[in-house]
Amino acid sequence: MTDGDRRRLTLGRVAGVPVHISPTWFIVAAVITVGFAPQVRRELPDLGAGTYAVTFAFAVLLYASVLLHEVSHALVARGFGLPVRGITLHFLGGYTEIERESPTPGRDLIISAAGPLVSLAVGALALLVAVPVAEPISEYLLLGLAVANLIVGVFNLLPALPLDGGHMLRSVVWRITGDEHRGTVVAARAGQVLAGLVLVLPFVLARGSPTIVSLVWSALVAVLLWNGATQALAVGRVRSRLPRLDLQTLTRRAAPVAPDVPLAEALRRASASGVRALVVVDGAGRPTGLVSEASVNATPEDRRPWVPVGQVARSLEAGLVVPVDVGGEDLITRMRAHPASEYLVVDHDGAVYGVLSTADVDAALATT
Repeated sequence: MTDGDRRRLTLGRVAGVPVHISPTWFIVAAVITVGFAPQVRRELPDLGAGTYAVTFAFAVLLYASVLLHEVSHALVARGFGLPVRGITLHFLGGYTEIERESPTPGRDLIISAAGPLVSLAVGALALLVAVPVAEPISEYLLLGLAVANLIVGVFNLLPALPLDGGHMLRSVVWRITGDEHRGTVVAARAGQVLAGLVLVLPFVLARGSPTIVSLVWSALVAVLLWNGATQALAVGRVRSRLPRLDLQTLTRRAAPVAPDVPLAEALRRASASGVRALVVVDGAGRPTGLVSEASVNATPEDRRPWVPVGQVARSLEAGLVVPVDVGGEDLITRMRAHPASEYLVVDHDGAVYGVLSTADVDAALATT
């Protein structure tokens, strides 16, 4: 669990998907509760102290609709067989953690469109329900919910990453060109352009004299859009390099060594054999551990004749064994599930093929 995970609060599960809430939500709830109070007092002057209850109720309803938006993404993704790690509500909305990218542009388009369509549907439904309602508080909340959801739905349909509309644009370009990376670049650049337009928007709307509040909010939204688009570009570049992850090319040849052999002697044997990795084996020659390159480098040379190889090796676990025919995104998925500095690569018969170093994978992905 990361530090970010520890800072989130878990609300429960929806259709089996964990739902978390960031502590930043409470900041937004407070801003909405206090910031919207003057407007509510103008519309409903008889509320008195109940004004804050109404504004807080609006904050809760707003984020309940955001949750529906994200749940729609999660359910559609799961319907296509994509695992969903969870949903998190945060400062300016929420996001759904889908563990793998959609394998086709069509599915990606449907998953992306699900959220905005649900927001528009919730907005339309709230508007229809508000029409016959005569009770002023309920009518006010329903109308506010309708307007908020319609704005969220329309805004998310803008064709720019990281918005849902950006993912849809990416899918369309991907489908037309057959190049997923090109779709990402087009949609991410559109996101950076949108970030610039958002910064200018307050000046246009206020005819050159925007308020401090509008400038702060536009700057915040612009930064989030810019960062999201820039991150999408970086991720897209990495994904475009995934086909280069060929284990037959990346795997280091390895020398077998017993766990009680001195480290200095094991390194001498490896050098003499022209190999760069060591695999610890038992008396029957079966692999039982992987020698850590970092642990070897951390061991002073004058101590290496006295340190057995077993002391600088990690016991071999199921997740550390990778078939030689695994590559690309499947390899990255395996490595994320079982983080380590080295992995044992085996051939089709289960025999030792060599050792894969995480450093070599990182270098392959970083190559321009």
